[in-house]
Amino acid sequence: MTGQPFPAAKTPEEETPGLPADFHPNADTVRVVVAPDAFKGTASASQAAEWIAEGIQSIIIDCDVEHIPMADGGEGTAELFEGDTITLPTTDAAGRLTEASYVFNAAEATAYIDIAAATGLPAVKDSPVPLTGDTYGTGVLIADAQSRGASTIVLGMGGSATMDGGTGILVALGATPIDAKGHPLKPGGGNLDQLADFDTAHLNIPAGSVDWVLLSDTEFPATGPEGAARIFGPQKGASPEDVDKVDAGLAHLCEVTGVDSQQPGYGAAGAVPVGITWLSQMLHGNTEHVHVVSGARTVAAAHDLREKTNNAHFVVTGEGSYDEQSVNGKVVSVVTELAAEAGATVAVCAGTFKIDTPEGVIAVDIGEESDDVRSQLVRAGAQAAVDYLNTSTTQG
Repeated sequence: MTGQPFPAAKTPEEETPGLPADFHPNADTVRVVVAPDAFKGTASASQAAEWIAEGIQSIIIDCDVEHIPMADGGEGTAELFEGDTITLPTTDAAGRLTEASYVFNAAEATAYIDIAAATGLPAVKDSPVPLTGDTYGTGVLIADAQSRGASTIVLGMGGSATMDGGTGILVALGATPIDAKGHPLKPGGGNLDQLADFDTAHLNIPAGSVDWVLLSDTEFPATGPEGAARIFGPQKGASPEDVDKVDAGLAHLCEVTGVDSQQPGYGAAGAVPVGITWLSQMLHGNTEHVHVVSGARTVAAAHDLREKTNNAHFVVTGEGSYDEQSVNGKVVSVVTELAAEAGATVAVCAGTFKIDTPEGVIAVDIGEESDDVRSQLVRAGAQAAVDYLNTSTTQG
């Protein structure tokens, strides 16, 4: 998180600068919803909600605060759903042995799996693998979940380190990409231009036949100027030459599989929906078992966020960096939209603001990254509360 840290929050015994002159702590109860995303690498969504709420309650003494940790399909999404946590050995995006977890709800025969758990960017941040990284490790989790009885896979697609079009998952499920000579392709999006077909002799049919709910954190397509490689490649370590190569490879993958490369959301997780759509269509004869949906909206619906914001005066959300992607289906945009529809005042807490928030939305700069993230988020909550009270007083 970047920016200038703001002053320490005042204790109840101290004067809080910026409060309106006619503010009375025992006024009517203020209903508050705190619904942040995770602050990647520093605070989970649950921690962020708790700490921001603590700051709000230090200013607005008589308030009713509800915590609703949010996610958009990235790291931490699976843990927001009910079920048992399953942990097993698998591989990371670079093919190294690791452990990853997912959530299995036996009663619903549903597994909630984050691609970031096994195939996430943090594990390879010191040595990115934009051309050779693959999603095989996520495929291992999927196969395990189906073997336990999962008939639906809810796959969170944010935070991946890969751009392989989901071909690593296909390999884990027994569908091997091959070149014109029948040789298996090397892993990664950098080799997809050599794809000729898939060898399905050892296909795990039960695992491939599940219903897929793919939680996308973006509306970008698989290829083109706003495709997976050009939009997300640089943050995965791709050079301009790498971006060109992967974009061409993903376009070729779409040609071979017959999947429309311009479908919204198909650029998520390095175009994972492309491979999964091909697999499901091959097994079922249609695409009715694959659903690419907004991750943030799905999590919001699962936690009744619309209903809860309808009853709120003040809604606070947040994330590490507020930028162009924030307004394109991310948690902050969905929470802000729902709050605006309900007529609630909205605040966004972020480590840095690279674009302006919409008119009427309070922006709270958390400050530079530090070892004491809890204190930063408590202060952010306190500042958001002060700004809310000032706004409420101004508006009458």
